[in-house]
Amino acid sequence: MTNITVPELGESVVEARVARWLKKEGDHVEVGEPVVELETEKIDLEVNADRAGVLTSIKRQEGEDVKIGELLATLDETAAAKPSGNGAGAAAAASAAATPSTRPAAPPPPATTMDQTRATPTARNIAQQHDVNLGSVPGTGSAGRVMKQDVQNAMGAAPAPASAPDAAAADKPAPTAREGIAPTAKGNIAPTAKGGIAPPARAGIPPLERSERSETRVRMTKRRQTIARRLVEAQRTAAMLTTFNEIDMTALMSLRERRKEAFKKQYGVNLGIASFFVKASIAALRAFPQINAEIQGDEIVLKHYYDIGMAVGAEGGLVVPVIRDADKRSFAEVELAIRDFAKRAGEGTLTLADLTGGTFTITNGGVFGSLLSTPILNPPQVGILGLHKIADRPVAFEGQVVIRPVMMVALSYDHRIVDGREAVQFLVKIKEYIEDPGHLLIES
Repeated sequence: MTNITVPELGESVVEARVARWLKKEGDHVEVGEPVVELETEKIDLEVNADRAGVLTSIKRQEGEDVKIGELLATLDETAAAKPSGNGAGAAAAASAAATPSTRPAAPPPPATTMDQTRATPTARNIAQQHDVNLGSVPGTGSAGRVMKQDVQNAMGAAPAPASAPDAAAADKPAPTAREGIAPTAKGNIAPTAKGGIAPPARAGIPPLERSERSETRVRMTKRRQTIARRLVEAQRTAAMLTTFNEIDMTALMSLRERRKEAFKKQYGVNLGIASFFVKASIAALRAFPQINAEIQGDEIVLKHYYDIGMAVGAEGGLVVPVIRDADKRSFAEVELAIRDFAKRAGEGTLTLADLTGGTFTITNGGVFGSLLSTPILNPPQVGILGLHKIADRPVAFEGQVVIRPVMMVALSYDHRIVDGREAVQFLVKIKEYIEDPGHLLIES
């Protein structure tokens, strides 16, 4: 008998939730075949069978929270080696099958498409709530995995069912008073027979029709619980402040326009603005090393390497994959890493290694249209840079008012080890590098 337990989940992850059993009791399992899907605060992962056998007992049900090392199920590997039957047994079975039966055996229940389709837990929950057949939803994730957006697209494309007229209701006489609405003679609000509240009657104004007001209660995912906990923890434990500045994006956008075709032809990826801000942040962090640090007890740990986290909006919540040794990567390598992170975040295939660590974070609310925000620290980091939408604004330039593309940037920092002067100068340094991108060539 082999135990299937909760595996190691990665740095700082100690708990998971059973999202879905891919096998049921009595099913045969091959070596390396996924048995159960777990949902953690960072990613969803599948637990595979180390040996072939039959799943004999499921110990933890879907929706239960489990910890590392806890028993999930048992597997009988000896059952896989059992022969299907000797000659005599096979003959007896054939004879029994040939004998007419007075009661035909009931056909086995068909396997549901919902269970067979590979889909993320979020996509599956939405499909169940809205009665969407996952088997008819084309998946855009890796290996055809159905994502949250795929289900939502299918819901939007589905025609609304036409309601047939209720002939029986048509034969009924109209009630003298609408159910749930009973204004009093004096126009006061009065409870109806079913406990509803009726509005007062007014001359020339018909009473309001009662409408359905529904609510849906959805359990928070492990990731959403962790996001909520960490954001509150960041504001409770850090002395967090935010400083702002604005950047004239003219030079950078002009450089991108001149180089974008050659860059894409050479490297196969678009030249975005994120790589410039990654490089500018590294240069500024070198000048102000305490922003590339963390607090451990009563000590400040200064990091002499630059693992830059790039916040990405995924279906289960915000994730922050990390570009390791970003200072040693070219612009093209940074752009390729960012594009890969965004793709895998949408597919739900980011690994725990992608999401652990990080010395400084960049988040770009501008892709959603944000003009200004105060980003929240990603503990134990002490600095996070917020980028925003580029908008044309009137600015003073060489004694004249001109229209220029401007971005507001924000730096949230932990005032326990970063002074306001350093935070302001850090943003000024970022501004200098972006407004004159030639500086980055020297720093790189």
